[in-house]
Amino acid sequence: MVLLEDVSVRYGTGPEVLHDISFALAPGSFHFLVGPSGAGKSTLLKLLHLAVRPSRGRLNLFGRDVNALARADLPAMRRRIGVVFQEFRLIPHLSAFDNVALPLRLAGAKGGEIRQHVTELLQWVGLGDQIETRPARLSGGQQQRVAIARAVIARPSLLIADEPTGNVDDRIAMRLMYLFEELNKLGTTVLIATHNEALVNRFGHRQLRLDGGRLLTRPRPAEVG
Repeated sequence: MVLLEDVSVRYGTGPEVLHDISFALAPGSFHFLVGPSGAGKSTLLKLLHLAVRPSRGRLNLFGRDVNALARADLPAMRRRIGVVFQEFRLIPHLSAFDNVALPLRLAGAKGGEIRQHVTELLQWVGLGDQIETRPARLSGGQQQRVAIARAVIARPSLLIADEPTGNVDDRIAMRLMYLFEELNKLGTTVLIATHNEALVNRFGHRQLRLDGGRLLTRPRPAEVG
């Protein structure tokens, strides 16, 4: 599913922010990405959703070498990846419903199927009464839940999330974690970056730990699943 071999990243001519990162994630695995602020977690997630490419080393996603991909191949690959950004990136003129429905519409789903699945998911994340509300009228925590619903609605092959429980209370955080786990049981590979050590310890999934742009744990394919 995911393979990095001696991957490093630098922005422009600046210093490297990731150094010689190597790990493999098996299909259907669930990992937390942990480490202090500035460790490189967000950059690693950007690599995995193709926002940046390695400065050196090899990154394979779904069995394909990312550095060898043509620009025309990127949209199809990105549709297999669900992403929860820290800044949410909701479309401001669309309602909560239409923001969440967007991946299904891009995939060609029928109107009735979209209505059922989007409504059920928004109810699950506690936004059943905000379906027609636009992002500007939602709180930060509500916007975050819309972003999470959008990321998982199409059951992506790979889900990556940057602090997905950072702006919600403990009750909603637990509900969101159960949602990620249910998606994982359906076969999605999940990688969640978080500072919440209590959450990491409670759920007990394997960890990738970054510090100073270096990976302190290096899972091999035989160790993940």
